[in-house]
Amino acid sequence: METETFRNVERLKQLRVEHRDLDQVIARLVMDPNVDQLMLKRLKKRKLMLKDMITQLESARIPDLNA
Repeated sequence: METETFRNVERLKQLRVEHRDLDQVIARLVMDPNVDQLMLKRLKKRKLMLKDMITQLESARIPDLNA
């Protein structure tokens, strides 16, 4: 159980770093009037997917108080 918890914590850290990096890339690209809109849309979709994964892992770490 502890190994799984450790893996989840490490995965959460990785996802947060990737999410932050994507946020910075997207912020820079938005400033470029010649940016490829399809690429920007894909990056934003990836960022949203990462956020969902982060939320899911975070909620899995919260103990069920009703149990």
